[in-house]
Parts: sequence; C-alpha cells; structure tokens
Amino acid sequence: MKRVLVVDDSLSVARQLEKIINESGEFVSVGHAKNGAEAIKMNHSENPDIICMDMNMPGMDGLTALRSLVVLDKEVKVVMVTSLGGVGDKFTEALKLGAKNVISKPFEAENVLQILREL
Repeated sequence: MKRVLVVDDSLSVARQLEKIINESGEFVSVGHAKNGAEAIKMNHSENPDIICMDMNMPGMDGLTALRSLVVLDKEVKVVMVTSLGGVGDKFTEALKLGAKNVISKPFEAENVLQILREL
C-alpha cells in the first residue's frame, strides 16, 4: 500500500481525507501535519509515497512548503488541496512548482482516490 501524509491546519478536513485514504484498501495515512514546516519534517521522518497538502495554512503555507520539498527531495509526489474558491493562479503556480495534481474541497472519495492512483 502507498503511504500518504496529510497536511492541513483543519483537523476535520484532515480526518475526512485520512478516512478516504485508510478505507480505500490501496493507501494508508502515515500521519497528519498542521502546516508546511511540519510537512517538511514529516516527509523526512515518515518517508511517505505521496503528500496531500493544503495550499492555505497559517505559518508556512502549502506553496512555500512545496518549494522546499522539491528542492530537498527530487522524487517527492505532492498533491495540493484547495477549496473551490482557491483554484486559478495558485493552481497553475502549484503545478509549475512541482505539484502532481490538485484536489478540490469538498472531497469526493472516488476523485481523491483516482488522483492518488495516478501517481
């Protein structure tokens, strides 16, 4: 099973995403980081196959963390998570910075799993 790190400052959003991941039978959540700085540390300690990371978080946001992650780990697979209102320029920027895809909130389980399967 592929190991997934969930990064979101909202505990309820993180739990929802972890539930989809853990109930899939294909993926397992290896932890929850609350911001970009924690994501960078946990990428090193947990060595996930995929990181699902919110774009907007206090402290270090997702795009800033993404910049660091791709420098530190050339093989990192990051999927950005955003609300429907957050798509557009940030979506394009995330892909340019190295994100593999973007998942929109609210989550649809099959959509999330399809995106993760493609990595």
